[in-house]
Amino acid sequence: MEAAVGDRIIIESNRVGASNRTGKIVEVVDDETGRHFRVRWDDGHDTVFFPSSGGATIGHAPSA
Repeated sequence: MEAAVGDRIIIESNRVGASNRTGKIVEVVDDETGRHFRVRWDDGHDTVFFPSSGGATIGHAPSA
């Protein structure tokens, strides 16, 4: 998954009636476990997100 700091991430809910989770990527980490992202979710919480197959969409931030 290609993403950069400032991009928006949308995680599609896998439950009927549940809303999607959205946030802003604040850090991209590449290490021995692979690429993952520190995300500041729209609810104010920060977590580390490890992408897996399907379910996530990246909205790329406009270029400056």
